Amino acid sequence: MIRSIGIVGSGLAGLSTAKTLRQFGFDVTIFEKEADIGGVWSASRRYPGLTTQNPRDTYAFSDFPMPRSYPEWPTGAQVQAYLETYVDHFAFRDAIRLNCEVVAAIPRGEEGWTIVTRSTRDGNEDRHDVDYLIVCNGIFSIPSIPAFPGRDDFIGAGGHILHTSEFTDPEIARGRNLLVIGYGKSSCDVAMASVGLAASTTVIARHLIWKIPKRLAKILNFKHLFLNRLGEGLFRYIQIRGFEKFLHGPGKPVRDMMMGSVQAVISRQLQLRRIGLEPDSKLETIARSTVSLVTDGFYENIASGAIGFQKGEIATLRPGEATLSTGATVPAEVIICGTGWHQRCDFLDAATLAKVTDMRGNFRLYRSMLPVGVPRLAFNGYNSSFFSQLNAEVSALWLADLLRGGLTPPPVETQNAYVDSRLAWMEARTDGKHSKGTNIIPFSVHHMDEILAEMDLKLPLSTRLKHWFVAIDAADYAGLLPRLMRRHGVTSRPQHRASQGQAA
Repeated sequence: MIRSIGIVGSGLAGLSTAKTLRQFGFDVTIFEKEADIGGVWSASRRYPGLTTQNPRDTYAFSDFPMPRSYPEWPTGAQVQAYLETYVDHFAFRDAIRLNCEVVAAIPRGEEGWTIVTRSTRDGNEDRHDVDYLIVCNGIFSIPSIPAFPGRDDFIGAGGHILHTSEFTDPEIARGRNLLVIGYGKSSCDVAMASVGLAASTTVIARHLIWKIPKRLAKILNFKHLFLNRLGEGLFRYIQIRGFEKFLHGPGKPVRDMMMGSVQAVISRQLQLRRIGLEPDSKLETIARSTVSLVTDGFYENIASGAIGFQKGEIATLRPGEATLSTGATVPAEVIICGTGWHQRCDFLDAATLAKVTDMRGNFRLYRSMLPVGVPRLAFNGYNSSFFSQLNAEVSALWLADLLRGGLTPPPVETQNAYVDSRLAWMEARTDGKHSKGTNIIPFSVHHMDEILAEMDLKLPLSTRLKHWFVAIDAADYAGLLPRLMRRHGVTSRPQHRASQGQAA
């Protein structure tokens, strides 16, 4: 019988999984290596200027809205404070072990797992036996920094090379020449945070990508175009149904016109052609890997020259400068890398990893959660999406249903066929940029629909129809948990009610 659950990580997925499973009567323990909760929102990883990409109402948990005092796009510190209040509101702080890094997870077959942890304060190790292990360390937990030729000489002469998640103190850039590698949101945020602080700021990018303004034509919130079912429907899913058959069939000219119109608005609004930053690709290529919002003031500072921009990549480093693949040389004393992440679970043993991943390191997870043929192990949060918190919540419901015996996964052959088809589809549509099989952007709602359908726990038809025309409000999913609890005969337990104003 499964009673005790060990959870690795206290980001959105770890917290929502712990809260949900505890409500279903499980004994839950979260192991978190940092000194605070939050994952990407932890104080140890917040770079200057960090905000959500989602507007407030689309990024909250379904049963716990963000404070109304928060801005439309909350800051990283506000999100972390919100998560702290979430833990207190649902009274599970006693389940969280901070400064507690998981260094090994030893499988014991149908008996569960032995988790070996090390204190990040004093180095002491401890062992914990659990009936079930859920990995929620996220796909943004291990920074990836290129091994630049000349790196040692550059650092030896006083240079600094950091990942964006390590750029927590902007003073390191004061009066120095700063290079920012990458063109995603974190890179642009860091570049903006350095304006007026660094002696010079230059962004280096291999490829130009389309970035989405928070408000198109400076009026329409982007959520009304992209954060609903119609927005997802504009991109072709692995299986198309209903109105999507029209959009990608007889109605494709209408769909193409809509995409072209939005692309033209973005190009004019950001003056991309004038500053030489209009991508050669079409807007629909944003579905290949990730969607990046425009950082406030970024393009204005490009146009004024306050931020430099170079296409290419670093070929070699020397003390005080970098030579690019184009042959250009730029001054450099601090290099900040927005160069992505490694998707790894180093605490799992080799035999388990061989079942969890394929030869290319892709995670083989049924429904992005269940490794085929590995007993008493699951993942949550390995599905990068527009609605990370909602995907984590819905996945937690699926796991609760599974662990309570209400859900039976299909045969192993069916699970493998599902994984094979998804990985092949991801590889083709993203040109291999699918974060080792963990990226479901932009199909967040499709993914949740499939999970809920497997549980026979669909949203009401009226709500699904509404989501075709308006941005999805997280609160629309709040009724799912009570429905599942009633199905399993679970009585809601009293909780400590902390004021949400404390998160402001």
